Amino acid sequence: MPGSDAPHADGREIAVTAARAAAAKQAADVTILDVHGLIVITDYFVIASGETDRQVKTILEEVERAVRDLGEKPVRREGDADSRWVLLDYIDVVVHVFAQQEREYYDLERLWRDAPRLGWNGSEQAAAGSLD
Repeated sequence: MPGSDAPHADGREIAVTAARAAAAKQAADVTILDVHGLIVITDYFVIASGETDRQVKTILEEVERAVRDLGEKPVRREGDADSRWVLLDYIDVVVHVFAQQEREYYDLERLWRDAPRLGWNGSEQAAAGSLD
């Protein structure tokens, strides 16, 4: 009965839920990177982008709503839609929502190119990151 005994969603479930929520709001190039073997601070990055500041905000709202439905809330939120890069930290999952120009500039997929990509849109196979 105590709240601490309540089951929590695992990182993979949170990541897939966040990716699907972003895609539902027409986010571009939604990607899940499995970084657990590369860094110790988190297991997954979910990366998505929007065309406008308003779309970035809408994507964030939908991701937060969908993950909250799993019983999870971000422990930290950095940035806002005006900063054009917002990060939601769920401990095991970090969601990055960018405006397109900022995503291209920071290019997290290139930075973490050794991380396998997790299939999330009906496909559960993970593909190894490209070294291109």
